[in-house]
Amino acid sequence: MKTGTPGSAPPSAAPSGIDAYAEGLARQLERWARALGVDEPLARQLGQLARALARAARTGHVCVPLGEALPGDERPTLPALRASGVVGSPVAPGACPLVVDDEGRVYLQRDYALERRLARRLVQAARAPAQPLSEQAAVRLAELFGSSGRESGSRDRAPDWQQIAAALALRQRLLVISGGPGTGKTTTVVKLLACLLDQAPDARIALAAPTGKAAARLAEAVRESAATLPAGLRERLPQTASTVHRLLGVTPHGFVHHAGRLLAIDVLVVDEASMLDLALATHLLDAVPPEARIVLLGDQHQLAAVESGAVFAELAVDPSLSEPCRAAIEAACALPPRSLQPPAALAPGALVDSVVWFERNYRFAADSAIGRLAAQIKAGADEDALATLAAAEGDELQWWDEAATLPAPAVREAWRQGYAPYLDALLAATDDAAALAAAFARFRVLCAHREGARGMAEVNAALDAHARARLAPLLARHPGALGSAFYVGRPVMVLKNEPLLQLFNGDIGITLPGERQVELVVAFAQADGSVRRVPVQRLPEHQSAWAMTVHKAQGSEFDAVLVLLPAAASPVLTRELLYTAVTRARRRVAIASSAAVLGAAVRTPTRRHSGLPARLREALAEADEASPVLTPPPNPTS
Repeated sequence: MKTGTPGSAPPSAAPSGIDAYAEGLARQLERWARALGVDEPLARQLGQLARALARAARTGHVCVPLGEALPGDERPTLPALRASGVVGSPVAPGACPLVVDDEGRVYLQRDYALERRLARRLVQAARAPAQPLSEQAAVRLAELFGSSGRESGSRDRAPDWQQIAAALALRQRLLVISGGPGTGKTTTVVKLLACLLDQAPDARIALAAPTGKAAARLAEAVRESAATLPAGLRERLPQTASTVHRLLGVTPHGFVHHAGRLLAIDVLVVDEASMLDLALATHLLDAVPPEARIVLLGDQHQLAAVESGAVFAELAVDPSLSEPCRAAIEAACALPPRSLQPPAALAPGALVDSVVWFERNYRFAADSAIGRLAAQIKAGADEDALATLAAAEGDELQWWDEAATLPAPAVREAWRQGYAPYLDALLAATDDAAALAAAFARFRVLCAHREGARGMAEVNAALDAHARARLAPLLARHPGALGSAFYVGRPVMVLKNEPLLQLFNGDIGITLPGERQVELVVAFAQADGSVRRVPVQRLPEHQSAWAMTVHKAQGSEFDAVLVLLPAAASPVLTRELLYTAVTRARRRVAIASSAAVLGAAVRTPTRRHSGLPARLREALAEADEASPVLTPPPNPTS
């Protein structure tokens, strides 16, 4: 059975890893069912359901369709499952370990509860009473987003979707902005925050992102974009951003902030929200006060979260506007009546008036090869993407059409040359950690897989060996501990959150001499420009960071990337992975892959089972039956 396809293992399979967990869960559920008097065939089918769920969760699914988990004509009906005593229904989940919704999706009860809580909180924000857009707000929007019809007297200008997004966020409490790198998401948010601070100078604003690197980039981008604002507004903008875990206050026992202990904020902005999994998104929004504004920034075409769910992509499917909202935004932005026409939805959504797509790219010129390639990948146009790569000239795109198990010599030389400026900077001086971190961040090798001849681990080993040889004069002066994996210049990625050290999964630092020039430390550049040094002995789980998986690269940008794909297609290799890899680059993309593997990736979209759209529709129906504003359900702190 292919990885990522829900189903059951052959009885003879030797369980290990996820299989051991799946088999254990299946046996436990079967014993539970037999103890309740369930007949043997149904008990075995319940075990098969549990096994399928455990495996599906490993590959990002929140639930599995009953027909895929139990194929064939002999599968039980929903009433039979719910009568077993171990399968609950949405209206009466009880203490049952499994839940089957009315459309035949099977969940672990924990995941069903998370999905329902998240949907209710989102609908609460989306259905909050709209706030009228004042004349002051309209004037400020015109000032910040350039000349408008209000100023020039012209009524024929095209809609500025950045201005429209800001106006929507001023009007209501939930805004989802989806756009690729270079489409102006951060610039828009800075101007939006300036409008909010103009109305409420003491507004408490939190900037957050799922990883430390993404948070640092968000803070830096906000500072850069704020340079054009009036000084009075610029000074009131937040200067730092936090990881989501840090914002919530992660502890060994759960989060400090939750529905029973809300964050003290008026506005929450989350960048790289496509990286939020179902559980983290639920915990985060549970902790946001009901009256606060929520702004989620991301790219619905990027990879979904590593853990279960594709929350952002499911929220961003429909940029529709209701007639009252359209009229209000047209008036505030000085647009002609009925001139505001959002793009067609990918699917009917439940969050009308809450979603904006940014489709104009300001980073790549119209004739940019990287921009063209990214658009072709996003559209699933495999033949066009291959033609663009084959015709590539100059420095922007390079393609090695190679199908060998081992990377070609030219590819190995390319990754050595990619890091040559960084190694030269180390040999010149090691006393400017921030400059070295910036030099290292200009290039990265991105791999689809962790293991294998073309995987991250092998590339890191090869570049560790190359760096040790190239830095031999420097290492002679700073040898480090005998037999240690550490050496001056080794880049390190943290793999586990360590709140006490303020280190989080994905943080990258550079190994340098300590104060006494004998011991080694890892220097982590901070969002505010400072550098924090941690002794190598105190680091949590980590690895070399010359190469990283595309999943780990989310939230990062580099001047150039070398994308190394496996020799054969795999379930991991999808359209979203390739698009994410290519769009990490600002100036140059090199790809090492056969045409067959590349084409297969472009043709293969990510498929994740989820019921969040159904839960959103249910939450909307509840809101219509009860009141326009919902009260969020209680939230356990764990």
